[in-house]
Amino acid sequence: MKIVIAPDSFKESVSAEKCALAIKAGFSDVFPDAEYLCLPIADGGEGTVDAMVAATGGRLVTLPVTGPMGTPMQGFYGLTGDGKTAVIEMAAASGLMLVEPEARNPLLATSYGTGELIRHALEAGIRHIILGIGGSATVDGGIGMAQALGVRFLDADQQVLGAGGGELMRIASIEMADRDPRLSDCRIEVACDVDNPLVGARGAAAVFGPQKGATPTMVDALERGLVNYAQVIQRLTGQDVAQIPGGGAAGGMGVAAGVFLNATLKPGIDIVLNAVNLDGAVRDATLVITGEGRIDSQTAGGKAPIGVAQIAKRYHIPVIGIAGVLGDGVEVVHQHGIDAVFSILPRLAPLPDVLASGETNLRQCARNIAMALKMGNCFQA
Repeated sequence: MKIVIAPDSFKESVSAEKCALAIKAGFSDVFPDAEYLCLPIADGGEGTVDAMVAATGGRLVTLPVTGPMGTPMQGFYGLTGDGKTAVIEMAAASGLMLVEPEARNPLLATSYGTGELIRHALEAGIRHIILGIGGSATVDGGIGMAQALGVRFLDADQQVLGAGGGELMRIASIEMADRDPRLSDCRIEVACDVDNPLVGARGAAAVFGPQKGATPTMVDALERGLVNYAQVIQRLTGQDVAQIPGGGAAGGMGVAAGVFLNATLKPGIDIVLNAVNLDGAVRDATLVITGEGRIDSQTAGGKAPIGVAQIAKRYHIPVIGIAGVLGDGVEVVHQHGIDAVFSILPRLAPLPDVLASGETNLRQCARNIAMALKMGNCFQA
């Protein structure tokens, strides 16, 4: 019996790797002789670097960067095992979890540190970069990232602008002459799990601003700034970037990556699943287990568990989904290849307690699922 365990992280609680190991431990209590293959995954957000490094036998590179609120911090990115690809996630330098809740302010938050990670990879000779843009603290349109790579944003008086989403409204022109020339020889893929445009009701400010600490007044200011930003880019390049699908991802980083990095936006889960060769892993499996912190109707929109399930279904392999919370509309995932879903929560408890006990609850839930399968004679021990 071969069981493939391919979960995403339970954010703020359990990493994807620890999640996979906890599920394996729970199943091993019941099926100790089964073959287990743990493939922690991610969809472009936090944990993408770890998943790709683990899958390819790569390594982490650490370096000092500018944090999302402008203070120095240690950032990191991954190098794949062959040393040819850098895997960078915004969460490692410009992530929301790096900012205390009371300090979150997307008018000030910058993606500059993400640009520093890219620059360091270029200096190391890397010419293929996978950039995961989930989990950012920013709605700066990616201008911080671009600034770190030599792009200059100027106001009406030709003065160089500073950092943060609050500067977007002041952009009058953009100078690309000093953009890092090594970008022209670099292939950059952006791992993105949303299709939101830059502006409008589904845009970066309206949808993601409040999640990153923006008040309604801030959202209005950010929206006006992003509209101005799109207009300046159109004058510079001739491209209308306001409604490009995925352009609003990570507070507008989707647009910046396309314009300043000449990057290609792809579903993050597709990039990761290809790297870990999930297709080859599941084709002879007995069962596939996936999961993430929350499974609900939005999971069907391209989140990691659905990516896993769709590959498993090519080979008619049953799929179980495990989550911290099962939200509204969760039943829709059954139409996309997840046969059964389970919450790990054994009881109601304060959120800090729930997050702290995630690993224990995962193992216990996995054991209960395994025991139910054994009692139902679904698998032979």
